[in-house]
Amino acid sequence: MFQKRKGMVLAVVLLLVAALVTGCGGGSKPADTPKAEEPKEIKIGFLGAKTGSVAVYGINTLEGMKMAAEEINKAGGVLGKQIVIVEEDNRGDKTEGANVTQKLIDKDKVVAIIGDPTTGITKVAAPIAQQNQVVLLSAGSTGPNVVEIGDYIFRNTLLDAVGGPATMKYIVENKGWKRVALVTSKNNDFSVGLSEIFRKALKEYGAEIVVEEYINDGDTDFSGMVTNLKAKNPQVIVFSGYYTEGGLIMQEVRKQGMKDIVMVGGDGLQAPTFWELGKEAVEGSISYAGFSPEQPTPETAKFIEAFKAKYNKEPDLFHAQGYDAVKIIAEAIKRANSADPKVFRAEVAKTKDFPGVSGVTTFRENREPIKSPVYLLEVRGQQFKLLEKVPVN
Repeated sequence: MFQKRKGMVLAVVLLLVAALVTGCGGGSKPADTPKAEEPKEIKIGFLGAKTGSVAVYGINTLEGMKMAAEEINKAGGVLGKQIVIVEEDNRGDKTEGANVTQKLIDKDKVVAIIGDPTTGITKVAAPIAQQNQVVLLSAGSTGPNVVEIGDYIFRNTLLDAVGGPATMKYIVENKGWKRVALVTSKNNDFSVGLSEIFRKALKEYGAEIVVEEYINDGDTDFSGMVTNLKAKNPQVIVFSGYYTEGGLIMQEVRKQGMKDIVMVGGDGLQAPTFWELGKEAVEGSISYAGFSPEQPTPETAKFIEAFKAKYNKEPDLFHAQGYDAVKIIAEAIKRANSADPKVFRAEVAKTKDFPGVSGVTTFRENREPIKSPVYLLEVRGQQFKLLEKVPVN
């Protein structure tokens, strides 16, 4: 009898253990892993400065991006989804630029990044975007060795390699300025690269660099440098740096009695700070860009009218390029029928004759843009006014 009861107890225990194991999933078929929910929106990251010395470039790019996203969303979005602009502030700092890029990719899950407007930070961000196979389209970087970083890297701005030579040809052949002072900011990648372009073009068009000087971004005392320039009696100052230093240099130029000489540079001079610091000293200064609100195309005229209504101010090239960049990405996603950058990247590369407000854009095989014409802008009455439209092939 004892053996029989012992056998019955053992059987009950075994049944209980089996039930417990089954309840814990040990003996059942694993449940199917639920599929990740598809995002209900398409996130595009903004990479640029909202504070710091180059904040005007970032803020203006961001305003253009937001305006484009609002228009697209109002028309129904892309693939039935709304575009969301995810914004951060890299403060114009390279380390922070890298941190922001990683955050946009890892945490915010953006499908594309627009920025940085500057060449130096774009070069820091591009390898991160390339490694993570996220499209990066810079709406501002103009210097060399950017898109070479990888096949996910694009830009939609007028290149220094096009604008620089066109501008040097103009000042030599149309203005007759052949004795040139060349000034470079040596801690600024954009300036260093642009000076090399200016140097080659000036030689090609028969000008002479009678004096070459170097500064740093952040310098404020240019008295010694301008004294050196004055001793060489140049006809024009070609400066490859940014608006803050440009305005201060021209103030010192006038202070030392050089009354007629003007400054010529790239789009780095194009911010109100240039004349706010330089005042009357920067009148007549010349710079180039891929955009001007004067003599607009129908697309540009429509954009300018809408922009003024929204922001109550005149747009500049960074507004226009940021706006176009969002539209280019949205069109590529639509054509690819996918918001996966591994899929729509190829469609970005196929962009041809895109009728942007900053000019017609076509990407070459190396993902560099073809944009024409070059707009030469002159400071007149504390505004950048159209001086000349120079077509390029």
